[in-house]
Amino acid sequence: MTEIDYGTYLKVPELLSLQQLQSDDEHDEMLFIIIHQVHELWFKQLLHEFDRVGELIDQDDLGRAGGQLHRVLKILKTIVQQVDVLETMTPLDFESFRAFLGSASGFQSVQFRELELVLGRKEPEALTRFENRPAHGRLRARLTQPSIWHRFVSLLARRGHDVHPGDVAAPTREDPAVQEVLVEAYRSDPDLAGFCERLIDVDEGVHEWRYRHVMMVQRTIGMKQGTGGSSGAEYLRSTLFSPFFPDLWAIRARF
Repeated sequence: MTEIDYGTYLKVPELLSLQQLQSDDEHDEMLFIIIHQVHELWFKQLLHEFDRVGELIDQDDLGRAGGQLHRVLKILKTIVQQVDVLETMTPLDFESFRAFLGSASGFQSVQFRELELVLGRKEPEALTRFENRPAHGRLRARLTQPSIWHRFVSLLARRGHDVHPGDVAAPTREDPAVQEVLVEAYRSDPDLAGFCERLIDVDEGVHEWRYRHVMMVQRTIGMKQGTGGSSGAEYLRSTLFSPFFPDLWAIRARF
């Protein structure tokens, strides 16, 4: 076996070559690039974890699936904390290189769109923004794959409950039949209830990151239009308080 060292294994030289400033060496552009590249790496890991969670749910192994969701939650906490670092950049710091971003925008993050699809936010119109781009095929595949919630409802059906997962490409909607099963599970099936709580943790964790992201953008550019033609903080605020697992939130008042 060929000897391999730390830098070679992790491709450190290649990794450190990817921070290419577009400005004339504006100091804070380096921070901006690194934070967003790190976010994309964490998004890649989150997709990797959710794919594993889906496999384990399909195997009726909620114990191990819950363990993977615990890891997901830790990653979400980490990326929330990284917003603290980005918030050390003042509006003036950002304005010093903002023009060099051109049409680039976080709104164009393919991996975050994949995460939304994996979690059940199936919005086919979102794919039109990526028409004629290599990422379109990836997003189309995610759209036609069952979400985490679809897999979970399928597990409930396999266990004999009178529920129906529905169309894999349809967005997650509240289902009274599913809610009845969940209420009973909280009263009589601790393992199933525990897994539901992990799903709630993840839903809340994603929205915690969304909230911090909204506040960071508003703190940095106020109500200005975002880069790439997005509406900036206004659009980001519209994504808040729209849960991925609405049935789990709907039943909270029933205990």
